[in-house]
Amino acid sequence: MTNPNRKLLICGTHSLAEEVADLVSEIPGFEVVGFVENWQRDRCPGPLRGLPVIWYEELPRYANSHCAVVALGTTRRSLFCDQVVAAGVPFATLVHPFARVSPSARLGEGCIVSAGVVIAAHTTLGRHVFVNRGALIGHHVSIGDTVSIMSGANIAGNTRIGEHVFIGMSAIVLDNISIGEYCLVAAGALVTKDAPPRVQLMGLPAAIVKEGIEGH
Repeated sequence: MTNPNRKLLICGTHSLAEEVADLVSEIPGFEVVGFVENWQRDRCPGPLRGLPVIWYEELPRYANSHCAVVALGTTRRSLFCDQVVAAGVPFATLVHPFARVSPSARLGEGCIVSAGVVIAAHTTLGRHVFVNRGALIGHHVSIGDTVSIMSGANIAGNTRIGEHVFIGMSAIVLDNISIGEYCLVAAGALVTKDAPPRVQLMGLPAAIVKEGIEGH
């Protein structure tokens, strides 16, 4: 009997990649068949958790038979995403069955939505957004590409999150707030007003503690 599951490659070889593999084990329709490395070639050919580790330059041979996600906690994962695109491997979008995503929400390719996440009505996630366990995203929210939202973060309605933003564990973003690209919101921060691009925010309420952020 033919296995109907899509063969999935997880791009990354560190702890988050293993976490995503565990997540996928509970998502119907996918089977993790290997990991992909693009930084330390001595990690190849593995194994990692009993599966092979593939060097990224070998990805074109999998373009017609596999899909991929990029499992890096850093918002600088866009480089790895570009390498997968160049290889012609399509991206999967992963949503854990214990997440609640509104039917009116839209998720871009390569998104990973973990267990316990809630994404409310008319919200849009860009490409390769990672939403960790138990995060809450309100209605009419716009989230850019390659954003990371860590466990327990709470983003209220009508907010706009720019590309490559990192929102730390249990951070809160109040409604009608805009956060510029490449911002870093520290764990537990309470964002009460708009933030310009490339700043680090910390505190209750959050204040700018550093400028010129290049990503996380």
